[in-house]
Amino acid sequence: MKKGIFCLTLAALLCGCASHSTVEIDNFILVKQKKGADLGYSPASGVKLIEADGLLFKDHNQNDSLDAYEDWRLPAAERAADLAKDLSLDEIAGLMLYSRHMAIPHISTTNPKRYTYSGKPWPEANVPAYELSDQQIMAVKDGNLRQILVTKVSSPEDAAKWNNRLQALAESLPHGIPTNNSSDPRNETRATDEFNAGSGGDVSLWPTPLGLGATFDPEVARDFAQTVQAEYRALGITTALSPQADIYTEPRWRRGVGCFTEDPRLAADMTRAYIDGFQTSYGEDVIEDGWGRMSVNCMVKHWPGGGSGEAGRDAHLGFGKYAVFPGENLDTNIFVFNHGAFKLDGPTKQASAVMPYYTISYAQDPSGKNVANAFSKYIIQDLLYDTYGYEGVVCTDWSITRDYEEIYIHGGKPWGVETLTVDERHYEVIKAGCDQFGGNDEKGPVIAAYNMWVRDFGEESARARFEHSAKKLLVNFFRTGLFENPYLDPAKTVETVGCQEFRDHGYLAQLKSVVMLKNHDNALPVSGKPKVYIPKRQIPNVYNLAGNVTAEGSYDNPIDPAIVKDYYEMVPAEEADFAIVVIGEPVNGRGYDLEDLKKGGNGYVPMSLQYVDYTATDAREKSLAAGDPKEKAKNRSYRGKTIRTENAGDVDLVIQTRKAIGEDKPLIVILPCSKPVIMKEFEEFADAILISFGVQPQAYLDIISGKFEPSGLLPVQFPADMKTVEEQFEDTPRDMECYRDADGNVYDFAYGLNWSGVINDDRVKKYR
Repeated sequence: MKKGIFCLTLAALLCGCASHSTVEIDNFILVKQKKGADLGYSPASGVKLIEADGLLFKDHNQNDSLDAYEDWRLPAAERAADLAKDLSLDEIAGLMLYSRHMAIPHISTTNPKRYTYSGKPWPEANVPAYELSDQQIMAVKDGNLRQILVTKVSSPEDAAKWNNRLQALAESLPHGIPTNNSSDPRNETRATDEFNAGSGGDVSLWPTPLGLGATFDPEVARDFAQTVQAEYRALGITTALSPQADIYTEPRWRRGVGCFTEDPRLAADMTRAYIDGFQTSYGEDVIEDGWGRMSVNCMVKHWPGGGSGEAGRDAHLGFGKYAVFPGENLDTNIFVFNHGAFKLDGPTKQASAVMPYYTISYAQDPSGKNVANAFSKYIIQDLLYDTYGYEGVVCTDWSITRDYEEIYIHGGKPWGVETLTVDERHYEVIKAGCDQFGGNDEKGPVIAAYNMWVRDFGEESARARFEHSAKKLLVNFFRTGLFENPYLDPAKTVETVGCQEFRDHGYLAQLKSVVMLKNHDNALPVSGKPKVYIPKRQIPNVYNLAGNVTAEGSYDNPIDPAIVKDYYEMVPAEEADFAIVVIGEPVNGRGYDLEDLKKGGNGYVPMSLQYVDYTATDAREKSLAAGDPKEKAKNRSYRGKTIRTENAGDVDLVIQTRKAIGEDKPLIVILPCSKPVIMKEFEEFADAILISFGVQPQAYLDIISGKFEPSGLLPVQFPADMKTVEEQFEDTPRDMECYRDADGNVYDFAYGLNWSGVINDDRVKKYR
């Protein structure tokens, strides 16, 4: 034991003294020091506190000495370096993993026996939802996993108690490294489960990122981040797998709703405000350089930009693995990172982590290599680190080192390195400069990659390279205060998450995000309490990227009558003073069709933004990129092929409603969007059109009734037709011919109406 350092027993601590106070909460002890960091630890973990210089510290490695990494007075980088040098290869390999999706309770809808509690699936185990599954225990204890992606949670209270049990387990293990829990965006009103599997959970509800972009106000993005920061920390989440800094330059891309906009300047400003809001702590919560006990690390994605998949296809599957740059605008995509995520206004300076996208940035590497971004030394080392000076963690997107069955089956995504082994893919990722493997719970391939480095460059070089990644990863633990207190008070979690104040902030943002595209003869607002006709709608199926139905379609009221009655009286069409018709964006697939393949085609089909059948007469005759070991086609063109839209009946619904109420009564169309839509098929029948990017039904009614004046602006262009969609460049912003409506208004970027007409305020002047 070092001189001047004393071990304190639990009994001694609970007696209290003038320098600190203690309290027992859930399964841990919280020690509050008057002149130092608050410390939380579990008595069951074996960790004790030690005293030095009249201050208390956690003895993480239980050696009765104050090691540098245990000293909260030291800078995070110094603590990380001290710990990294003492870690075994197994421990470093575990740090370099980022878990697959973990729910609370840990259950699988596809394989009920995949996750167990004492050998039984959770429904049969008779244990609380917050207990740890066998697989979670094994991942942390045996796999040294310390960074976990939390998805759906049964309740905020369960999330807090689960966090406490997980942290107690981690604390009991060598070096006492806590877990850094993370989340995909979970506060969106529109739950996009295939990308954001944690959506919901009694949190405040906000527009999607595209909806935040529609406010054209970075302060709304900052308010979102600061609000959700508090909710995340109350749930035990210290890393946000966001924001999505891609620019939405390809209008058919199904992940565009996760972007702020197609405009790089607006995207940079929104990204900067978002990250500043999440990462910055204030006052007594600050540990160093703006980082602290309220900070949430931001893993900005997707480097160097994922919004230019050819013809809008997405790289989660092999048929969408190529990002193309016909406009030579890779630098335009990077602008958002270099001028937003990497140049913050706040003291944290840069996003703490970066995620490259699945895509192969086709024909961008001067060496001629075409491999996915995380495997590319040019994309990671040469551009991200050397050219743009990034200093944080680089984590791959999920499952890029796993094998895949076919280009149309959702699985592994080893694009460009399909013929390599799993171990070799890990080695290529590390050689490219990445630090961490998203969606990988197994350390074996990481250790194999280490041995390959030893073979090629020697043991000393291998240790230095892997220790370098360990230090970078650990910094994000230290500067968010996890080593001092990773525990939560469940009662405070319940008070914080989804509290009324936070819900009010989210709802105001929803209102600000709604865009009024049309208001012929001032059809809106409709004040008083007149009678309204709202026809039922055939809601189409919801499909995931694999082409599977995730939600069955239904014929139902598009807005709950219980909500409508607070605003208007719902009546049949013949009795109505006006009508509200809710429709959806066109639904017509993912750009690949097995039936076409079976009939001798290449499998590639159009994706359409219009409602009527679409034949791709203006598509490229030859695709810009093609090729896969499991694909015969050398040309991914779909020219001349036809695609049908599943919900073409939405247009019929508008027309039928117009006939039902007559020409002299206002007809208002509500269109929730996740992408641009071609409006020409129904616009002329509507007196007013409201679009949104993720709001609650009340938001529409508050605007229609005049309680709130619309102020949203289009964050993306709405095209005139599919010809301009086919002719635009996937990597180029604002290059389409935009739709002109019957009133002469053009649905261009930054267009929107308020009660006075076309908005032309400071936001429009700045960004248009």
